[in-house]
Amino acid sequence: MSLIKRSLAEFIGTFWLVLGGCGSAVLAAAYTTESAKISVNTSFPLGIGLVGVSLAFGLTVLTGVYALGHISGGHFNPAISFGLWAGRRFPSSDLLPYIASQVLGAIVAGGVIYLIASGREGFTLTGSNPLATNGFGVHSPGGYNLLACLVTEVIMTFMFLLIILGVTDRRAPKGFAPLAIGLALTLIHLISIPVTNTAVNPARSTGVAIFAGAQLFSQLWLFWVAPIFGAIVAGWFYLTVFSETPVEAQRNIEELV
Repeated sequence: MSLIKRSLAEFIGTFWLVLGGCGSAVLAAAYTTESAKISVNTSFPLGIGLVGVSLAFGLTVLTGVYALGHISGGHFNPAISFGLWAGRRFPSSDLLPYIASQVLGAIVAGGVIYLIASGREGFTLTGSNPLATNGFGVHSPGGYNLLACLVTEVIMTFMFLLIILGVTDRRAPKGFAPLAIGLALTLIHLISIPVTNTAVNPARSTGVAIFAGAQLFSQLWLFWVAPIFGAIVAGWFYLTVFSETPVEAQRNIEELV
C-alpha cells in the first residue's frame, strides 16, 4: 500500500477517534434539558457520563482499527507511531507523514465538534476543559498538579503501547487485536479522565486545544512529551524483554515451513 493511501487512512482514523471520543464528551456527556421531566418531577438525565465517554473512545479505536488497520496499521496516534518505531515495528521514514496526517485529522475533527457545539444557543468556551481538552492544575478535571498528570500520562501510554505491542505480536492470537486495544483505551479513560481528561494521544490533545484558547494551548506541551516518552520506553522495553530471540524466531519460521 502506498504511503499516500496509508497516510489518508491515518487521517480518517484519527478524525474518527477525535470526533467520536471528544465529540461524545462535548455533546453528550452531561447533556440535560429542562423539558425532560418525568411524572414525579425529577430530572431525567440524558448524559452518558464518564463511563459513556470512556466507551466512546474505546469504540472509535476498535471500529477504526478493524476498518483501517489492514491499510495503515491503525495507529491514529503519534505516540503509537513512536512506540512502534522504538519497538522496531515501524520505519522512521514514515514517522513524519503519519504524524502529520494524524494531527491534521484531529484538527479537522476538533473543528467539526466546535462547529456543531457552537450551534446551540448559549454555547461558550468556558470551564476547565472546554471541547474536552486536556490539562493540569486548574485545567485538570480533578485539580491534579503537573507531576500527577505527567506520571499518569507516561504510565497510561506505557501500558497502552505494551498492550498494543503484545496483541499485535506474531505469537499472539490472530484477529483479536482491535478488541483488546479498544478495551484497553476504555480502561485507560476510566482511570485517568479525572486526572488529565485522558490524552495518551498528542493528536487528540492538539485537535481540540487549538480551538479552546491560549490558556489551554499553553499546556499542550505536556500531552506531547509525556505520551511520546511513555510510548518510546514501552517500545524499547518490549523489544528488549519480550521480543523473540534470533533462535526463537528461526524456530518459529521453521515450524511454519
